[in-house]
Amino acid sequence: MVAGRRPRKLVIGASGFLGSHVTRQLVAAGEDVRVMLRRTSATRGIDDLPVERCYGDVFDDAALAAAMSGCDVVYHCVVDARMWLRDPAPLFRTNVDGLRHVLDAAVTARLRRFVYTSTTGTLAINRTRPVTENDPHDWDGGGPYVQARVEAENLVLSHARDRGLPAVALCISTTYGPGDWAPTPHGDLIARVAAGRFPFYLGFSSEVVGIEDAARAMLLAADHGSPGERYIVSDRYLSSREVHAVAAEAVGRRAPRIPLPLPLLYSAARINDAASAVLRRDLMFAAVGIRMADLMSPLDHTKAERELGWTPRPVEESIAAAARFFRDRAR
Repeated sequence: MVAGRRPRKLVIGASGFLGSHVTRQLVAAGEDVRVMLRRTSATRGIDDLPVERCYGDVFDDAALAAAMSGCDVVYHCVVDARMWLRDPAPLFRTNVDGLRHVLDAAVTARLRRFVYTSTTGTLAINRTRPVTENDPHDWDGGGPYVQARVEAENLVLSHARDRGLPAVALCISTTYGPGDWAPTPHGDLIARVAAGRFPFYLGFSSEVVGIEDAARAMLLAADHGSPGERYIVSDRYLSSREVHAVAAEAVGRRAPRIPLPLPLLYSAARINDAASAVLRRDLMFAAVGIRMADLMSPLDHTKAERELGWTPRPVEESIAAAARFFRDRAR
């Protein structure tokens, strides 16, 4: 490390929705930022940023060691969220096996903090009160994706407990906001609402948070998070009807008015799964995704406020910003 130079921050998975916003906020804060990407990654979300790029994947131990050299904080934003895959092996390969390589390299790198992107799917279900980080995971029916993410979070926390890695895990809910270039599946629905091509709202509610607020929580966790702890990063529990209405209003569209209740969604998803099996193709609208949405409970993010100093903006602002982003992108 060069004398007098601030340690670098490394973002693994900087081309993704969350990773690009983490990278953007680090650059805005004046940090020296390095990103680790695959050469095939679409980097539109960070192409305007003055960051050092290095290339490799999470199974390349030499590339990981080189990327972490001279860094004091690593933000791990690599997630395979394709819960609809007929063969779940890639979910475990990336989310668990690849993560193990990253964690082993991080232990050797002697970091100040390792900030891991977890999910609210690793939390509990409670129909009587908001769920906290202390409630044990008790999902039944979340499928291989949730199983992989629970295994991955446990791996991070075991490295903190048993190998001294100063790791924190952030359980981030469904994110909305600008810069969703891919887009995410939930972002794609906002794009359709913003274009006036989706007059529906779905028959469930979910925890949601602004993407910029989620990224800010990641940065705060690097400075204030306690190793071995996890933090809920979410603003509030909103119905699909509320989310789509906010998006429509932001771009002057009529609010979606046709309900798609859960029984109908389940029936359609089961037909999708049957078609997927017959066609031998992965189709996104899988029953396991509807089940996950049905299981989601309201969450309590008090711990993140208290320990990280994180206070989210009203998520409606981020949903509106997402709608405007998709509208402008389509022009």
